[in-house]
Amino acid sequence: MKITNNNGNYDFEFKDLDPKAVKKFVLVAIAVILAVIIGSQSFYNVKEQEAAVLITFGNAETVSDPGLHFKIPFVQQVEKVDTTIKSFAIGYDSNTNTTIETESLMITSDYNFINVDFYVEYQVSDPVKALYASSDPEGILKNMAQSCIRTVIGQSEVDKVLTTGKGEIQAQIKEMLMERLTTNDIGIRLVNISMQDAEPPTEEVMSAFKAVETAKQGKETALNNANKYQNEKIPAAEASVDQIIQKAEADKANRIKEAEGQVARFNAMYAEYIKFPDITKQRMFYESMEEILPELEVIIDSGDGTVQKLLPLGTFSNTIVNEGGTGNEEE
Repeated sequence: MKITNNNGNYDFEFKDLDPKAVKKFVLVAIAVILAVIIGSQSFYNVKEQEAAVLITFGNAETVSDPGLHFKIPFVQQVEKVDTTIKSFAIGYDSNTNTTIETESLMITSDYNFINVDFYVEYQVSDPVKALYASSDPEGILKNMAQSCIRTVIGQSEVDKVLTTGKGEIQAQIKEMLMERLTTNDIGIRLVNISMQDAEPPTEEVMSAFKAVETAKQGKETALNNANKYQNEKIPAAEASVDQIIQKAEADKANRIKEAEGQVARFNAMYAEYIKFPDITKQRMFYESMEEILPELEVIIDSGDGTVQKLLPLGTFSNTIVNEGGTGNEEE
């Protein structure tokens, strides 16, 4: 084979080349290419917030120091893992901000439906396990998070989810999810999980919920008014009770004294009766008649055919008693 120039003159022929030189040139070229390939396969670079997994005959180890590192070409392989904090949304599309109802719609312990959105942040904690413990660690984390969310929301009342219980619910979900990650050990750790939004699923339900909230506020107002009324009336009632008790004690004391006076009077009458039974009987008769029939006229037959009329009865009874020599007058 001949090579010519533009003028048709011969420049050189391959037969003019030295075979040894050609062979040497080819060997050098191959050596250079091999050196380049081996050199490119012998070093790898680890960036900040990145980790490398160096695999030697199936044995994996983590290299987390940033910078240039050496490896045995064609024997050791390197897989790089991003260790920055990553995130994903549950219940909505973070790009379009639209609700994903299959993820957000949940039921509470008091059988109310509610849409709840969450935002999960996580980070690779073990690059080897993140690569080889599961095929999709982020998907597994999302499934775990949804399970924990539905468990806690299902144990909470709708008022708590929508109003004052968000912080407590987030803490319960985070604690439960961290425990499950520790148990399964898929090479990632939870940084944070936060509730973004919670609302009834439809406008009709939202209106009904607002009406329920208004009714509950009215209930609270009525309870407060009732407690206020109770606090006002109880002291007055207690004071009235004290007055009734004091009056009853006074009546009791009066009745006891009255009874004791009647006993003393009876004892005195009995003493007089023992001394003068007939006169005492007459006196008791006249006193009883005076009490029962105060206007009654009394006619006494002395037995000798004469009749004596005495008025009034009280004066006569006193006269009889005095004549009897008792020395006592009617009280």
